[in-house]
Amino acid sequence: MESSDSPWVTMFVCANCVQGEMLPTSSDHIRSTIPDFGLPGRVDSSIIPCAGHIQTEHVLKVLEDGSDVVAVVACEDKNCHYSEGSRRCALRVEYIRSLVEEIGLGDGRIVLAHFSGTTVEDTLQAAEVNEKIESPATGSLEQKIKMVRDQVLEALRIVSPNPFSSPEKKTSMSKSSSKEGGW
Repeated sequence: MESSDSPWVTMFVCANCVQGEMLPTSSDHIRSTIPDFGLPGRVDSSIIPCAGHIQTEHVLKVLEDGSDVVAVVACEDKNCHYSEGSRRCALRVEYIRSLVEEIGLGDGRIVLAHFSGTTVEDTLQAAEVNEKIESPATGSLEQKIKMVRDQVLEALRIVSPNPFSSPEKKTSMSKSSSKEGGW
């Protein structure tokens, strides 16, 4: 069991960012998987259909429950599956940061990170193009994971422990719980 002073990170990850890592389920449906970001402490992860649909109340609820940092992982702007999702996500995250700052928790608790989206790959698949065309996303998966991890670790370094947190909440779940397919 983790110590009660270890960090608690909640991650909301766009399903279109992690489509490269698909696994079959027992019912032969394909589900996205969240990469291991190698973060310390308790890490709760949820796959959301589009980061543009992140709800303010969900982020505020996990902060109220005691999460130290909330990370939202969205598609890169030019490679968003839904075109506007990344832009809407960025606007919503800025709004959430302003609320969190206003209530005195500090806006550094909210991290917006970007992963490759799937627009280019989906378009090529729909057009049945077999040639390899470079995605606008740069860097390998490992580099992207490291970038997200570094952003979250920096946020953990600069924020104080969440005043809403309790030792029971921080240790009540396993190292990396994951919820796929919604809230």
